[in-house]
Amino acid sequence: MTWVAPQYTREQVNLAGKTRIDQGASTESRDAVLGVINNWRSSHSFPLNSFQIMLRNRARAVDPSAVIAQRLKRLSSIEAKLRRFEQMKFSQMQDIGGCRAVLRDVRKVDEVVQAYKESRARNPRRHEFLHEDDYISHPKEDGYRSIHYIYRYHSKARKHRAYNGLKVEIQIRSQLQHIWATAVETVGTFTGQALKADLGEQQWLRFFALMGSAIAVREQRPIVPNTPSNKKELGHELRKVHGCLKVEKTLEAWRTALNYLPQLRAKRAEAYFFLLFLDAAEENWTITVRDFKLTELLQAQEAYAAREKEIEQQPGAQAVLVSVEKISTLRRAYPNYFLDTRKFLDEVRRALREL
Repeated sequence: MTWVAPQYTREQVNLAGKTRIDQGASTESRDAVLGVINNWRSSHSFPLNSFQIMLRNRARAVDPSAVIAQRLKRLSSIEAKLRRFEQMKFSQMQDIGGCRAVLRDVRKVDEVVQAYKESRARNPRRHEFLHEDDYISHPKEDGYRSIHYIYRYHSKARKHRAYNGLKVEIQIRSQLQHIWATAVETVGTFTGQALKADLGEQQWLRFFALMGSAIAVREQRPIVPNTPSNKKELGHELRKVHGCLKVEKTLEAWRTALNYLPQLRAKRAEAYFFLLFLDAAEENWTITVRDFKLTELLQAQEAYAAREKEIEQQPGAQAVLVSVEKISTLRRAYPNYFLDTRKFLDEVRRALREL
């Protein structure tokens, strides 16, 4: 396999990133820097593969059933991050290349973490360890929990020196932590809310913070900041938010939609946007779908606005507008989506029962 090597200076890379998100730049200027951006992103493939193999070996040594994945950051995600962190330079972005291990339980996570610590102690110069974010001992306020390592690739081999200095992010999490993240992605995709960036409807943000704590209680680890430390109070608030959002019916409906929409598109090749209406009047919610072509974005948005106005008088009804791209991204990032969503709902029911 032929690996892509960096062809541009970091100054050129940073300028390309800045141009790409410059609202005042012409379309021609923004398109002209895509070659630089794609080369810089693709050049992370080789070091990413090296770290992924290392992660796979260590994870499978303690948990043969561990699930390993790797990915290069999507262009849309790169642009969003550069906009969110205005002072960040593109060449400084730490997670262009990322790999992840999902282990059976949090104790297996501890074992993999220990393996990394011992390896760094034995051979500190193999790759440069930059820092660790332990979101299990110190969860984020949104409920996110995982271990993150940032490494800078280093090799003495002449043929690999071109990759020296490129950064890769490693994530290590338990299965319970992963199914929580899958659910966040699902809700974010279908509601168009950037829940991962702590942006969106407050009730959904609160629900996931509470569920983060409920799972932390199960794993006997620190709970999410600003959530009830008393189990009874945690359960009481979780039940209240869960009822308001109709969480189980909503997630089940979206799970059904995710399975159905690709089948619909196979019949209607030009369909790109889907307007979903979830009717809460029935005991088992019904889903109505209207599709639009890529060139019909304005019509799709107008239909979406009209449907939202209609449901103001229909308690519990929901309307969402989702694109093929978002659905495809969700399915690629979380290939076990259907299983993970079902497991998350099982955890929700368990938390409501036991807290």
